[in-house]
Amino acid sequence: MHIIVLADDVIKQEFQNKQLHADIKVTFIKSLSDLSNYSPADAFFLLKEDINKEDNKVFEGKPVFINSTINTLKELGLPENFSRINGWPTFVNREIWEIATANEDMVKDIFEKSGWKYITIADEPGLVSARIISMIINEAYFALGEAVSSKDEIDLAMKLGTNYPCGPFEWGKKIGLERVYNLLQKLSETDSRYNIAPAMKNELSNN
Repeated sequence: MHIIVLADDVIKQEFQNKQLHADIKVTFIKSLSDLSNYSPADAFFLLKEDINKEDNKVFEGKPVFINSTINTLKELGLPENFSRINGWPTFVNREIWEIATANEDMVKDIFEKSGWKYITIADEPGLVSARIISMIINEAYFALGEAVSSKDEIDLAMKLGTNYPCGPFEWGKKIGLERVYNLLQKLSETDSRYNIAPAMKNELSNN
């Protein structure tokens, strides 16, 4: 099976760290225009953001997994061969993929052949993990704004107390704080629990 992956250098490294069955061929590209240089693939992973819907025709109905952490398949108006995954930094190398899809049989076929674990979830903004981590990061910024402690101390406390791989501020930096902000902004439209901490807004406005 041949998989084509559209990714920047950071996400490419995370993808390369994932365990794949030995008979899977992976080709990395940096733009969709590079597709013309390769024979048809069995599946596509588009791990860059802001994929143009007008590019849909180049995939010829094959399974396409897009990095769309915020916008749902319904909002994007994509056909059934498209599924959503979280392609944010630090999430691609997780053991289990989270997938929002309208075609679970297609997903099962690709992932069983690849040797990857996955779960299917509702087609909602943030999927699951990104929504939880973004809320944790947001709560850390509330604590910072209330002078509960410093960034370094909050990060250390979270790593020691919860065994997280990163503290919330470290995680926000790795993911890209603007991505976290944009997801929270989307979620807060329908749920006030996701209202953005003033300290996060201030940090982004000063950068």
